[in-house]
Amino acid sequence: MNVVTHIHELKELIQQHQRKQHSIGFVPTMGFLHEGHLTLAKEARDHNDIVVMSIFVNPLQFGPNEDFESYPRDMNRDQRLAEEAGVDILFTPDVKEMYQGEPSITMTVQKRADVLCGKKRPGHFDGVVTVLTKLFHLIEPTKVYFGLKDAQQVAVIEALIQDFFFDLHLVAVPTVREADGLAKSSRNVYLSERERQEAPALYKALKQGEVAVEKGERDPKRIYQLIEKELLQTSGEIDYIDIYSYPELEPLQHLTGKVILAVAVKFSKARLIDNVIFHVPESGEKLV
Repeated sequence: MNVVTHIHELKELIQQHQRKQHSIGFVPTMGFLHEGHLTLAKEARDHNDIVVMSIFVNPLQFGPNEDFESYPRDMNRDQRLAEEAGVDILFTPDVKEMYQGEPSITMTVQKRADVLCGKKRPGHFDGVVTVLTKLFHLIEPTKVYFGLKDAQQVAVIEALIQDFFFDLHLVAVPTVREADGLAKSSRNVYLSERERQEAPALYKALKQGEVAVEKGERDPKRIYQLIEKELLQTSGEIDYIDIYSYPELEPLQHLTGKVILAVAVKFSKARLIDNVIFHVPESGEKLV
């Protein structure tokens, strides 16, 4: 595995593979890798000639109440895990390498950003699309891989690729879960023993909502109440329960088409998110 920290080193390696017409699978991360990241890398390994992973804690994604400096980092461990997952090139730039002086141009996300987690994180997705635009230009991937656990991020990135005509394919990989249904996350280690026992309620509640839709329920308010009832049995504080069209993330008066049910719950030291995405048939259309 090649580990590079400078843009010119990265471009030299990418050009070598481009001359050989190699397909490039790209996995962008902020490091502190967990099984979700490694699943993306392995998926990229299975479908591309080479795999590029970036590890970059992007300061533009952090709001005023979010501590960029305290974000967990363990580069030695990350390098070992990346290599074990089959990564060919690991790009680990520092902030000065990616942001060289004051920007002349800034990017602003106009749609899909002011709901769900983005509602309380103004500017977060501006930072996401800024760094990804840089990385897409540097790496020129054939495919880029993201996990559907953060489905809002996937929706925003899909819009970025479409709006800017990036010649690449977005692969959205299903959420990796524990045996009891809890979505795998680096934040799970901050749960107390009791909270860890309660945390699978997020997925359980979402699946109850999905089953209700399968049985014919189309009123978003009824689905909300069903999910809320299950989540209130935990010691966590409900941050949001939302139902939107997907990937547009527009409000729905009546459930139809592709939708997302999403929740966020705050426990004592960890805020967990989860979602399910599925197709709701028109009346008379059979549910596949």
